[in-house]
Amino acid sequence: MKTLHIHGKEISLSDEGFLMNSENWDKDVAVAMAKYFGISDLNKEQIDIIEAMRTYYLKNKVFPILNQVCKTTHQPKECVTDNFVNPELAWKIAGLPKQDNIHFVSMDGKTFKMETCC
Repeated sequence: MKTLHIHGKEISLSDEGFLMNSENWDKDVAVAMAKYFGISDLNKEQIDIIEAMRTYYLKNKVFPILNQVCKTTHQPKECVTDNFVNPELAWKIAGLPKQDNIHFVSMDGKTFKMETCC
């Protein structure tokens, strides 16, 4: 388990990089997690994507269709992979829980699809 120190708070991440307590999430946590994953600064498009993912998940309790996230944020249809490469990275930065039996697969490193596993 990894611990991030953000404005005097200790934020725990799982060994896979998922936020252990989603109630700890806020924009400062998102920025710190992005830095932890190698994204030095979140731009407006990236913030819009993670906020759309959070909103969708909190309402529906499932991972959103990626094209719908892009449509909701008024971005090109591959906005998630263009901005984060792997959609799971955006999901982690959004502070959302690991989806059991789900992983992302890409044959070309650009287009990802969600598959059941494990």
